Amino acid sequence: MEAAIFCPSGTMTNQIAIKCFTQPLDELIADQTAHVYRYEGGGIAFNSAVSTRLLNGYRGILTAEMIAPEINAENIHYPHTSLVVLENTVNKGGGACYSLNQIAPIASLCKERGLKLHLDGARIFNALAHTGDKAVDYGNYFDGISVCLSKGLGAPVGSVLLADKATIKYARRIRKVLGGGMRQAGFLAAAGIFALDHHVERLQIDHAHARILAEELANCPLVSNIIPVETNIVLFDTIELADTVLNKLAAKGIKAGSTDKHRIRFVTHLDVHADQVEYVVSVLKSLS
Repeated sequence: MEAAIFCPSGTMTNQIAIKCFTQPLDELIADQTAHVYRYEGGGIAFNSAVSTRLLNGYRGILTAEMIAPEINAENIHYPHTSLVVLENTVNKGGGACYSLNQIAPIASLCKERGLKLHLDGARIFNALAHTGDKAVDYGNYFDGISVCLSKGLGAPVGSVLLADKATIKYARRIRKVLGGGMRQAGFLAAAGIFALDHHVERLQIDHAHARILAEELANCPLVSNIIPVETNIVLFDTIELADTVLNKLAAKGIKAGSTDKHRIRFVTHLDVHADQVEYVVSVLKSLS
């Protein structure tokens, strides 16, 4: 990676990358749970006039073997496949993450077939904390990487798009058109720099808290299933409707969210401390 730009949000960095790496009438490949498809307001179609080929990876994790047969042949009837988008860690997959050993075959396939490869790395440092891979090595595999500064890293706002110099030059123009060319953004970027300098190594603490939550949830009478925890996201299913359980938690001062009628999502971060984890566990065990 040679250059980068700072943007207000990860949605913007992802949408800029898609615009940089595609042309109208193209198609990109992503998992069906991908943030770029589910949670970016239809921006793929609106901003880039690109269609999306959705795959069903286990917990959102794709493989080269899954992707290869979905790359369209050159035919006037088919959209031109030009981009693959991976997400690491996978939000809807409960924080599941790729290792570089899993990414390498996908990158090789994309290079062989002439496709660009973009990473929605909103939680990339959580993935690195889990796998032990090095951030610098990611530049060998991806054409673009989006990194969020305000999730696990704890900055107040902002995401960064990394790519080569030519791509970032064009990305600056797209950012301006999308309204992301902020004035006096330096103090926001400074907070991101502080987070990168001081909040990366402590991500292991968040992961430990998530594991504790998952282990203790197994003893809660309302919990019927727990998705295996890899990083800082805990997904679990409840016997009662999720909204019912969430209301009970809210009455005890605990905020959480649901991803389905019976599925609740906890996320640990630098503002969640060990005593708070213990409190959440005690409340959950008391519910019936």
